[in-house]
Amino acid sequence: MQTPHRPRLRAVLAAACTTVLGAALLAGTGTATAAAPVAPAAPQVQAGSKVVGYFTEWGTYDRKYFAKNVETSGSAAKLTHINYAFGNVTGGSCAMGDSYAATDRAYTADESVDGVADTWDQPLRGNFNQLLKLKKKHPGLKILWSFGGWTWSGGFGEAAKNPAAFAQSCYDLVNNSKWAGLFDGIDIDWEYPNACGNSCDTSGRDAFRNVMAALRSKFGSGKLVTAAITADASSGGKIDAADYAGAAQYVDWYNPMTYDYFGAWDASGPTAPHSPLTSYSGIPKADFDTSATIAKLKGLGIPASKLLLGIGFYGRGWTGVTQAAPGGTATGPAAGTYEQGIDDYKVLKTKCPATGTVGGTAYAKCGSDWWSYDTPATIATKMTYKNQQGLGGTFFWELSGDTTNGELIKAID
Repeated sequence: MQTPHRPRLRAVLAAACTTVLGAALLAGTGTATAAAPVAPAAPQVQAGSKVVGYFTEWGTYDRKYFAKNVETSGSAAKLTHINYAFGNVTGGSCAMGDSYAATDRAYTADESVDGVADTWDQPLRGNFNQLLKLKKKHPGLKILWSFGGWTWSGGFGEAAKNPAAFAQSCYDLVNNSKWAGLFDGIDIDWEYPNACGNSCDTSGRDAFRNVMAALRSKFGSGKLVTAAITADASSGGKIDAADYAGAAQYVDWYNPMTYDYFGAWDASGPTAPHSPLTSYSGIPKADFDTSATIAKLKGLGIPASKLLLGIGFYGRGWTGVTQAAPGGTATGPAAGTYEQGIDDYKVLKTKCPATGTVGGTAYAKCGSDWWSYDTPATIATKMTYKNQQGLGGTFFWELSGDTTNGELIKAID
């Protein structure tokens, strides 16, 4: 099956429960007891310089976005890490997502990273083979396999009942000899531990920490262990629901999803930018902004060097809007290429060019449509903030949203 685009999925059910992610497991007792602490892996790159981009498994279909595009856009030379999204979490284990896209699809010479077509009898094809070719061109590039996401986070609750068994399954899959040398670690995208996303998790406050401890114990110091986590910094919100501070000792870094704060799942508005850097007068919800998220996580004692700044390479929009400034009413989500209420930056920059900025990000009013998204200029502002805060780097969702010449990634410091 094809796992849908994460922001797309988030929009579908975010009215029931909103935005952002995690991971799972430990040994044969069937209970979630914490593993003995293991020292986190040494940083692979200097703090502040990480540039992590998500590459979607399903991009090979409608989007026609291949590993070759990462190279031809100039993005591969600017990335330090790629998160391959997503693997599934089912039956208490890590599992393949779409095996056809990952390992079987044959690439033509025109589609291939190195210009060499796949043959019918080669042992590995698909995205995995193409990403191995990309790594050959860029030996310093690291790739992590990300598990979960909006659709497949429902499996983490069961996985958390036996973290060690879960970690073993993930280790075996990530290090399968068929794609030896491809993955440098694992990323966990649990949306959300002990809280609601596409489904509601009841594994308890300690489950996320126990899972990350088991993963670190199994993967050791030679592989990366990271997690995408919620950005909900409100009092009693999703950050408060799980022990992110306790789990921080086991991860190389966190990717707080500092986007999707607002969107057309609130169909009548008020319009608001989905990725504000700071609060502003009239923001619909307090502490739904990047600065509040980072401040809360740092306040828990999580080192700034273990926090990456999140950027969305897409916009969210409403239609039926008469007010140019944020805070207007709407009649529903604006039309998008793949689903309502969301579109890529590469589309929006010409379809609905930015007309203003608020809270450190951009918005656009064109006809009766109102969109918000980051531009190279607002990304530059966010990079200044990232450096001032001493954050470990930047991550973004996801590579195919950028222009063919990598306009957004070039703006990342």
